[in-house]
Amino acid sequence: MTITQLYYVLAVAENQNFTKAAEKCFVTQPTLSMQIQKLEDQLDVLIFDRSKKPIELTDVGKKIVKQARNIVNESYRIQDIVDQQKGFIGGEFKLGIIPTVMPTLLPMFLKTFIKRHPKVKLKIEELTTEEIIARIVDGHLDAAIAATPLEHDTIKERVLYYEPFVSYIPKNHRLHDSKKIDVSDLDISDMLLLEDGHCFRDGVINLCKVFKNHTDDKFQLESGSIETLIKLSNEGLGMTLLPYLHTLDINDKEKKNLHHFNEPTPAREVSIIYHKSELKMQIIEALQDVISGIIRGAIAFQNVEIISPLPK
Repeated sequence: MTITQLYYVLAVAENQNFTKAAEKCFVTQPTLSMQIQKLEDQLDVLIFDRSKKPIELTDVGKKIVKQARNIVNESYRIQDIVDQQKGFIGGEFKLGIIPTVMPTLLPMFLKTFIKRHPKVKLKIEELTTEEIIARIVDGHLDAAIAATPLEHDTIKERVLYYEPFVSYIPKNHRLHDSKKIDVSDLDISDMLLLEDGHCFRDGVINLCKVFKNHTDDKFQLESGSIETLIKLSNEGLGMTLLPYLHTLDINDKEKKNLHHFNEPTPAREVSIIYHKSELKMQIIEALQDVISGIIRGAIAFQNVEIISPLPK
């Protein structure tokens, strides 16, 4: 049994196809198939049910894949130990970022991080929280930036910052003339929300439910982007809530529609999250250092109240 064989098994389990798995592993399909066959012969079991389309894991195969993932991840630790001992910060690093954080945070820190750590090859993807969790658990992401707490047994969290909510209230809305508003003023029945699957949406709904301002029988409109929510709000279709960093780039005309909350200001917790195996910690800590340093001056709010996502 070799690490390479286990790596091939994981590739087939992920792609459910020998040809696609071989392409991902940069080997020929016969080579990959032969190595997996050797492993099955050695263990005297079938890991894959090849009669199914797409290929499926057998019952024992599922258990083998779970253990193989642990072994392959631990094998990476050897190089990680050497890199940390040498103080080396470099190599490929796969980072996921949720959609409501990506467009505002990434431009703030990326150039500085690349300049400070030129040997790190960042591969960044915009992913939902659900996708991020799955990829970290499967070992396909080294870390991610997401709204927390997640309370997941396999994932560790390091808080980067607390981002206040800011209300966006158009003219002719019942709250437009208020200089500041209270959380108790919110009514989800006239609130524009992000579509299902966004953790920021869950935070807003949770915030409204705290004060029982949740109505299911009235018109609601949901969108996939915060920019669309602002445009819809400008058309008089309702108010919305924005993460604070999104308010920094809106135009002067739209800034007149921003209303801050009375203290304590509701906010979301944004963290860098990673697998409990703690691989590539030197890069994770470097990211934390750069982001925390940059964001400290951008968010000068005090006395914020943390609004956690609804239970999954």
